[in-house]
Amino acid sequence: MRKTVVVLFGGQSSEHEVSRMSASTMLQALDSEKYQVIPVGITKEGQWLIYTGPIEHIESGQWVKYATPAILSPDAKQKALLKIVNGRIKEIPVDVVIPALHGSWGEDGTIQGLLEMARIPYVGCGVLASAVCMDKVYTKMIAKSMKIPQAKYLWITKAQLSQMDKIVERVEKKLGYPCFVKPANTGSSVGISKAKNRSDLLYALEYASKFDRKIIVEEAIAGRELECSVLGDEQVSVSGIGEILAASEFYDYNAKYHNHESKTIVPADLAEDVKKQVQRIAARIFRAVDGTGLARVDFFLEDKGGRIIFNELNTMPGFTAISMYPMLWEAEGVSKRELMDALIDLAIHRDNGIRG
Repeated sequence: MRKTVVVLFGGQSSEHEVSRMSASTMLQALDSEKYQVIPVGITKEGQWLIYTGPIEHIESGQWVKYATPAILSPDAKQKALLKIVNGRIKEIPVDVVIPALHGSWGEDGTIQGLLEMARIPYVGCGVLASAVCMDKVYTKMIAKSMKIPQAKYLWITKAQLSQMDKIVERVEKKLGYPCFVKPANTGSSVGISKAKNRSDLLYALEYASKFDRKIIVEEAIAGRELECSVLGDEQVSVSGIGEILAASEFYDYNAKYHNHESKTIVPADLAEDVKKQVQRIAARIFRAVDGTGLARVDFFLEDKGGRIIFNELNTMPGFTAISMYPMLWEAEGVSKRELMDALIDLAIHRDNGIRG
């Protein structure tokens, strides 16, 4: 019998549009002979809706016009999606959920917690890994405890911006210019700025505070941007390495998704020892955060000195047509369809291990 797979997309975060693109790619890759696939969109206002129309309407945003209200039941005895039609509730049993959600209220452990309560297997990292990796500050704390090289940084809260002079003094003393200012809990480079001087820094801090109450400031690393993909649970597989060539000064949201001058090189031209070291660190940090399912791990290869510097770990990496995660596995001979099968199998295996 076919497994019923719910693909969640959209969401209330600033990465709503990216999620729709990721879900579209996943939906096209899922084998209809193996799975009964149910797309469920979450609007920016937080409403859940079942959608049964053409996949291309998801990416364009038109899907909302043709959707029906639904909710995921937290009742562990039901393990079901509740479709609401004319005031009546239809119960749809669910085998697996793919939370193709990026950012807050999706990639941060919140949706994972709901699925744990409902005892429905789901693709990707659990509550702990999702939460700590969404927060860049805690990811850095874990990396530091593992003695994994990373950029120098400091972090502040939005409330501390009332003492802006002291913050600027700290940044200039510890990091200098240029530096990067980031919201601690966003992805897809949303809210990130590069500060080359004090004026830039003041703007960047205020801008980042619009997206999160925690802000992280990092030293700028001059070097190549590298990424690799991780797949597994107790047994971890790491892909080859890809390189990002950003069309703008850094790989911001526009450079990632709208500027066609940005390029990805797969595989990256690297010495074998560098490649192995990147893969080894990726596996270490994935295990350290208790990762399961999938992740994309990002690095810098420093121009001077050749240090490999850990940047961040994404527990639900982009899965769009131009995203590095599936692209790296395709370079290893794993198609998107095979990748989706593997992710679903890992979700079920993990759930069996938890429930017994």
